[in-house]
Amino acid sequence: MKIRRRNATRPARIEMVPLIDIVFLLLVFFIYAMLSMAVHRGMNLDLPDSVNPSRSTEASLSVSVDVKDGVAQTYFDMDPISLEELEKKLNRQVLIADENPEVLLFADQEVSYQQLYEVLDRISAAGISSISLQAEQKRE
Repeated sequence: MKIRRRNATRPARIEMVPLIDIVFLLLVFFIYAMLSMAVHRGMNLDLPDSVNPSRSTEASLSVSVDVKDGVAQTYFDMDPISLEELEKKLNRQVLIADENPEVLLFADQEVSYQQLYEVLDRISAAGISSISLQAEQKRE
């Protein structure tokens, strides 16, 4: 007669349900992290406040205008650029792109209306009609 041991070891089992739960949690975490990362290629500026700012994330071009000692400095992405060079660079971007690209325009609160319009005129002269002025959410 065979005596059965109570402490007999069974082969280890890998439970699939907890593994699937962990994989789904990791998937949700990484998807949420990717969606919450906003691509901001403009300068770190003190943007004007707006009650309902519209943020566009589809733009491929970013132009920033900052004021230092009363003089406006223009940046294309993060690189300082003159207004003439900006127009030439945007002309090249229009020729390269299949469709009219959108420009995100980040302007510091200290930028005067005239300085902003000089940049807007150069962007329009490059043949770009889709310009989005960026603002921060107004805090109460």
